[in-house]
Amino acid sequence: MSPTDKTAPAQTDAISFEFDLSHGPQKVWRALTDPTLLAEWLLPVVGFELAPGAAFTFKTQPYPGWDGTVNCRILESEAERKLSYAWVVGDMEIDTVVTFTLTPTASGTRLSLVQSGFKPEQKQNFGGARYGWNLMGGKLVDLLARLD
Repeated sequence: MSPTDKTAPAQTDAISFEFDLSHGPQKVWRALTDPTLLAEWLLPVVGFELAPGAAFTFKTQPYPGWDGTVNCRILESEAERKLSYAWVVGDMEIDTVVTFTLTPTASGTRLSLVQSGFKPEQKQNFGGARYGWNLMGGKLVDLLARLD
């Protein structure tokens, strides 16, 4: 049940993944919105709240070329259906939007993840984000399997 990379080969501005999960939308939503759970599969989060326009930060250890900070702002939140936020990495000049869409299925939930807004000159960032979401998506699948 690993993430399926749905990014078109010629695509350079948006990354797209799909997950067919054997968990209901309520459980998947919890993994997307609970700060403790987010830290387990995505990144440690500071100041997260689901209010439209609310700002929050993902903060992890710095790496060469990245200070470990992602500045975010809630753009859209519809419980158990859709979550969208700005994903801005200032020192890399990445200004994108991450959108999670949850669709109930007969066996659980189809989770769609799209990160859009990469510029043509950001091929390395695009590749890094694609790799990262694949890795973190696998962690999300593992986390959901462990949750009650």
